[in-house]
Amino acid sequence: MAHMKAGFAGEEKGSVTGWDIGGAHLKMSRAENGQIILTRTIRASMWLGLDKVRDALAELQPLLGIDTTHVVTMTGELSDGFTSRAAGIHAILDFIATEFGGSGVRVYAGRSGFVDLSRAYGLGSDIASANWHATAELSAIVAGEGLFVDMGSTTTDILPFKNGRLSNAGYTDAERLMSGELVYTGSTRSALIGIAEKVPVRGTMTPLMNEYFANTADLGRILGTLDEADDHYPAADRREKSRTGSIDRLARMVGRDGADLEEAEWTDIARWFSEHQLRMIHDAAFMVAANARLVAAAPVVGAGIGRPQIMRLAERLGRPYVDFGTLIPASDGGREDASKAAPAAAVALLWSKRRYA
Repeated sequence: MAHMKAGFAGEEKGSVTGWDIGGAHLKMSRAENGQIILTRTIRASMWLGLDKVRDALAELQPLLGIDTTHVVTMTGELSDGFTSRAAGIHAILDFIATEFGGSGVRVYAGRSGFVDLSRAYGLGSDIASANWHATAELSAIVAGEGLFVDMGSTTTDILPFKNGRLSNAGYTDAERLMSGELVYTGSTRSALIGIAEKVPVRGTMTPLMNEYFANTADLGRILGTLDEADDHYPAADRREKSRTGSIDRLARMVGRDGADLEEAEWTDIARWFSEHQLRMIHDAAFMVAANARLVAAAPVVGAGIGRPQIMRLAERLGRPYVDFGTLIPASDGGREDASKAAPAAAVALLWSKRRYA
């Protein structure tokens, strides 16, 4: 493909472990000699306290290499377990210092590159929610020009890149929400009431219950697009995570029981929600790509657990689709997990190549 560069060759020696400390998950990706060999995502409910993250870290501890260098990015500072984003950044940096030790750790500060822990405390605005920057930057290095889209459990990042560099219009969460580069909808944890206010039920646009009765994992489960391993949290009603259970939760959104309609009708309603979510993302992606004036052949580079939706987005945009996992050096069978936890893999590889000092 003409838009692709030669590739991202992993040549640096040694062990590097990348971490993405989020508000709902802890993601780890281990690189050996510049190649991703292992990636994991663990539930870690930051809003319940940093002890939940500590428990997740203990679960991953046996997978870490000896004498590994730890490189960290974060989004968890936005958790309502902290009084402010600044307080969250400080608390997470303290956590990193305690759990990983201060001297050998590097923190990814986005536009400021990698920094040591002592300097990180003074770069809060660069560090906050900078995980998107790492994956999009790595995609730019490898692919040259394109539209990077990462759909996680709750959010979707949309970033253009040209000439091997990011072309983002916003940087902070607030700026990216306004520019269309951050869409607050995801693949598993997003409430359906955040996608639409009304849904067609037997030919009538029916208002939704303004409750957290069902989420996007239910849509994926009904439509057969959900990998159950990616749904780390209980269902909205804390009942069974089955197709029948998801239909019951979807029915509750329109004041019904699952038995009120045929199964095929509930499938159509789930498909309508999925389509409506895709339109939200498409509107943002179309605007971002147009503002960046990307060439028509520039691909959509997809990452995250919501890649089935991103593939549909690429088709709708009339652009080729490239999976993030195919762009990076990774062991056989490791590309899928690396794509799902792309920021952790990206910071590990970026540090391995020492692109930033």
